[in-house]
Parts: sequence; structure tokens; C-alpha cells
Amino acid sequence: DEIRVRMLDELDYRIEARNQQEFANTFRNHPFVNVPEVIPSLSTERVLTTEWVDGLSFNDFMQRATPTAKQRAGESIWRFSEHSILRLGMFNGDPHPGNYRFSEQGDVTFLDFGLVKRWVPGEWDRLQPLLHFILAKDQYRLVSTMEEVGFLQPGHGLAAGDVFEYVSAPYRPYLTDEFTFTRDYTKDTIARILDVRGPYARVIEHLNLPVSFVMLDRVVWGVSALLGKLGASGPWRGMLLEYLENGPPHSPLGRLEAEWQSTRPH
Repeated sequence: DEIRVRMLDELDYRIEARNQQEFANTFRNHPFVNVPEVIPSLSTERVLTTEWVDGLSFNDFMQRATPTAKQRAGESIWRFSEHSILRLGMFNGDPHPGNYRFSEQGDVTFLDFGLVKRWVPGEWDRLQPLLHFILAKDQYRLVSTMEEVGFLQPGHGLAAGDVFEYVSAPYRPYLTDEFTFTRDYTKDTIARILDVRGPYARVIEHLNLPVSFVMLDRVVWGVSALLGKLGASGPWRGMLLEYLENGPPHSPLGRLEAEWQSTRPH
């Protein structure tokens, strides 16, 4: 049902135009994120026209970029996602390589805002404790909260440790001080999570995906796959706490964004 609603949104470019312009307004003058402005006079239900942006495709960027540029691009994509989810309460649900254009230095232009999820009041408030308990490695409170928000039905009989190992797999980069995303990490983790006959078969059998989590899960995996291709490294845990708890910047891009954020109207 959630995907059906989002797909219907994508069929009307007036909705996408409003989405894109809202992101363009929000990220205007950002130090490493660019969203093209919409041209309303040339946009309709079936046509979306924006300002022109020069940039490399993902494949061209991967062939030509230095490791430093790839690192900047990966962190830029990640920060755009986290800022959108945790600060704006709206985020692009389609983190696909074709939806980005890159500068030689690794700055990113974001395209395609047809699939945008917006938190309704209280929606993220119900999910956010799950992330805190994963970061704290508090497996018992994680499981009890999963029951409260609909991931698990009471009486499931699962061991808390098994649930934690399964659910925390996508968040392993945030359980350590430093982490490097790789293609193998993404591939192997997804394979374990989808293995209905593997060691987590009973967890998979009992687990439900609440509607609020559908698009978020898509973004988590989509961004992780991109970071794996880019080989991005960093103190992801500390960086995540910048957005979750207004923590101090943990990277040069974090400092740039904090300076930009300080100039924005509150």
C-alpha cells in the first residue's frame, strides 16, 4: 500500500516539482549539496523542467574520480540523506546512481524527487528509539520497542540476541568508531538478511515491516550500496550523532554543514 501511494505520486510531475523546489529552497547555498531549481512556467502534470546542471554520471565519476573525490561524494550523499530524514522529516526514497550528477571534486547534484516520503506527526518519534537502542546495543529494550511499534507480535518467543544481530546488521557501520563501506559488506549483509533458511530464519518468520519503515529501509540499503561502491570511510557513528543528538561535527564536511546550518533561519 505504501509503495502504491508513492508510485502514484511519481506519475504527477506537479507533485515532483513541488517536492524538488522544496528541497532546492531548503538546501540553497549548501556547501556540497545542490538541488536544481524548478522552472514552473515550463512544467506541467506531464513535463518537469529545471535549471540545467553540468556534471558527471555515476559511471563516469567512478572512472575519473580520485579517492578523495569519491570520499567526498559518498559522505555528501550520506549527509543529504541523514539531514533529510532526521532534520527535515522528508526524504528522497530513491537513492539510485542515475539520480546524481557529480563534480570532479565530489560535490553532488541531486535529481528525481518523485518518490518522497514525509513523516506524519509522531511517525518518526515512534521509530527513533529503535535506532538509539541499536546504537546502545540494548537488545532487550530494542525487542520490547519492536513489539510496541509493530515489528514483532508479543509472544514471539525469539531470543533478544538473535533479534539484535539480525536487525542491527545494516547498522554495523554505526556500532564502531570507524568503518569502511565495501561492496562485499553490502552484498554479504543483504544475503544474510534475505536468507529465509539461514541462521535467522525464525526471526524472519516473525518479523513484520511497519508501513513507516518501508521507504526508510529502502534508503538505508540504497545509500549503503552506493557507499560500498565508492569505498567511503569515516567515523559514521559520530557523524550520525550529529543529526540524532545535535552532536559536534566529526569530519570537515560536517564542519562545513554546521557553518551553513548556523546561517539558516530556524
